[in-house]
Amino acid sequence: MVYYVNKRWTTAKKTINNNGRMNDSKFEAGYANELILRKKAGDIKDFEEQVTLDLEVNGYRVCTYRIDFIVYHNDGMTEYVECKGYPTDVWKLKWKLFEALFTDKPDTRLTIEMQGKYKPPKLRKLIK
Repeated sequence: MVYYVNKRWTTAKKTINNNGRMNDSKFEAGYANELILRKKAGDIKDFEEQVTLDLEVNGYRVCTYRIDFIVYHNDGMTEYVECKGYPTDVWKLKWKLFEALFTDKPDTRLTIEMQGKYKPPKLRKLIK
């Protein structure tokens, strides 16, 4: 019997941002540096990096999702930001689940920052 292993390869290089924290790519580190400057300027209240969230449905934890940034705005809005280079199939599935669970929360915004030629998926409309 022969087993084939598909190796994931990436050109992303881990980079340290201005806070001294390691980010998964230069693109993500650049966005972190932008958030650091926005916080110093008083444009946003605060932000968190690489936060792991449990995705629960009907009381069962389906999986975990690590969001790149949670940005807390001065007006009370909470923004979840995902910085993506290449959208994988697993990420697309987890994003749909994340979107379904977090879209209906009040004062919440979901944002995808895509790098390069890839288009971000459109947010789905709620069925009422």
